[in-house]
Amino acid sequence: MQSLNKLSDDQGSSWADHWQPLLDFFFQPSNSHTLALIRIFTGSMIAYIHLVWMLDLEAFMGPHALVDNAFWHALHREQVLDAKWTYLALVESMPLIWAHEILAMVAGLLLAFGLKTRIVSILAWFLTLMTVHRMTGMLFGLDQIVIMLSMYLCLGRSGDSWSVDAWLQRRSSGQIEQPEASWSNTFATRWIQLHLCVIYLFGGIGKMRGDMWWDGSAMWYSAAAYEYQSWDLTWIGYSPMVASILTHMTVFWELSYCALIWPKWTRPVMLGIALMVHGGIAIYLGMITFGFMMLVANLAFVSPKLLFDWSLAFSKASRER
Repeated sequence: MQSLNKLSDDQGSSWADHWQPLLDFFFQPSNSHTLALIRIFTGSMIAYIHLVWMLDLEAFMGPHALVDNAFWHALHREQVLDAKWTYLALVESMPLIWAHEILAMVAGLLLAFGLKTRIVSILAWFLTLMTVHRMTGMLFGLDQIVIMLSMYLCLGRSGDSWSVDAWLQRRSSGQIEQPEASWSNTFATRWIQLHLCVIYLFGGIGKMRGDMWWDGSAMWYSAAAYEYQSWDLTWIGYSPMVASILTHMTVFWELSYCALIWPKWTRPVMLGIALMVHGGIAIYLGMITFGFMMLVANLAFVSPKLLFDWSLAFSKASRER
């Protein structure tokens, strides 16, 4: 009997040892500073995109919109596109649509400031999701990235740092307290990281299906596309070797991101390339908001302790001035 108990204990210990690294990966408590920074930028971008939509709301969702409700239902009824439910496809009243968009913009601002963060994070994500589902045919990568980040922010405690909620908490307690580490911060951050790895992996696989990414000319065609061009990059045509190197480096970076972003010694390199790639997209191709939000997503791989140390150093330098 004792031998059976010992065997059972040994097996239980073996299973615990086997699963412990995975449990630590997802549930090791961490501070909220990384999520807080992502929250500030994501909430601000949510407010911005709803403001942009409201500049011509009738053209986007009115009775005579480019994709009106009847056409939207026809597209989804005939399964031309994947079914995406939204109550906005049932609404014809422009005052109600305006109320929805204003509420969504306010929720984004509250999320950025971190007021009632646990509630407004869910509200900002859901209201924006309803709008995105209604905007069939008028979306691009920015909208998907904002939805992705706002969804995972609902899982963590991003309001524990750099927020009105944290300021009110300190004011009520009468003392400065460090935010408590929470497993939910790690859980939310891990899903952002994993989702980002999937995006880059399939982005790289998709590029490999095109001949231009194999022969090294894709960067030249991007530079020559005047509809996206902010700065004139056609000079790259005089340096085909440079264009080829940049093209193949981009594909290699996207394909290897999911593996090389995790080791500490390769992570700074991958984040540095991310800064160049998405910074280039923002500056040279005119997609400023998309490039910026992809960099915000990459912040998930920046240690919350590092951000906290930077904030302390900045506060100390400000006080000394």
